[in-house]
Amino acid sequence: MRYSSIDLLRTIAIVVMVFVHFAENLSGIQLPITGLGAPLFAFLSGLSYRLWVDGLEANGTSEEEISKRSIRRGFFVFAVGFAFNIFVWLPEDTYNWDVLTMIGFSLLALNVLRRLPLAIPILVAVVSILVSPLLREMAGYQDYWKSGYFEVDLTLPDIMIGFFATGYFPLFPWMAHSIVGLVAGTLLAREQPVSCLEQSVESRDGSESFLSKAISNGLLPVFMGCTLITISCVLLAAKPWLPKGLATRFLGGWYMFPPTVEYVIATIGMATLLFGLTHRWVDRYRSRLFTDGMKETTKLCSRYSFTIYVLHHMAHLWPMWIYGYATGHETTYYWGKAMSLSWSVPLAILFLAICYFVLRLIGPDRRLGIESWMRWLCD
Repeated sequence: MRYSSIDLLRTIAIVVMVFVHFAENLSGIQLPITGLGAPLFAFLSGLSYRLWVDGLEANGTSEEEISKRSIRRGFFVFAVGFAFNIFVWLPEDTYNWDVLTMIGFSLLALNVLRRLPLAIPILVAVVSILVSPLLREMAGYQDYWKSGYFEVDLTLPDIMIGFFATGYFPLFPWMAHSIVGLVAGTLLAREQPVSCLEQSVESRDGSESFLSKAISNGLLPVFMGCTLITISCVLLAAKPWLPKGLATRFLGGWYMFPPTVEYVIATIGMATLLFGLTHRWVDRYRSRLFTDGMKETTKLCSRYSFTIYVLHHMAHLWPMWIYGYATGHETTYYWGKAMSLSWSVPLAILFLAICYFVLRLIGPDRRLGIESWMRWLCD
């Protein structure tokens, strides 16, 4: 079953990242939405993976075959992440550990976690969040970020430290977003259809637990999201009043680099809350505000989200690298100062418009782009 809410959220995540990257990389300006696209994208990778597995199981695919496809897909995304670093970010950033390498490895982990009781993935997500500040402290995080961006020596210890703790998207704590997405997808399968809910309202005697009702009604993601956002706000407000050791070691304020505990909890909460709300609005109750045209547009963007993510970097970074080299400067000379915001934002809009019209000509059901390569090689 395809969920329009996931298509909508994936479209939002891609649009946010396009605007953020054009503004930051070309103009050196951080938009208010900076730091919100990647967490949603990672969350949806875990959610979509769970639904993909459920679809295979419903079609009678064996457990062994599902694991093989999962592993192949994980390695595929991981390999595309490496190629992306080399050919888009340039070879010196091969080991900067961007979001694609993180998601690729997370898919390998999800293949194991999906078969365990739900409490285990939740525990792994919590531990990955709580242990990340300690790992950064042990690794000396600031030593890798002296110039404001991640730099690593090409030694195996430094490369592994970057992968686990100090890179742009280290496994700890970023894989927590994908794991929570897996949990949300698992709970989604336990919901009752709206028609069943309407038929059973009068028959309930109140003995059903609040948790069971929340799961069957599709409200649990909403409650979870609100709770996580509240916890993050409390931590942000309480930091000045907490013991110095606790505040400095575990809490760092609202930062994406490094991904602080408050930021990670809040963005997981944001993604979970958005999914809960859009799922009820779009999937369960089929709001008339979400028109057929919007449904087709978001389906189109969602189907090609992987491709759009890679292309939007190529569209704004390659011209900047080439122009820097052609004018006799370092390739990255114009990084963050190529143009004003009044130019970079319209360019982002233009890129999205071109993508829309080109993909509309292709259609959402044709097998083109990176997604088609993954299906051909992995499925």
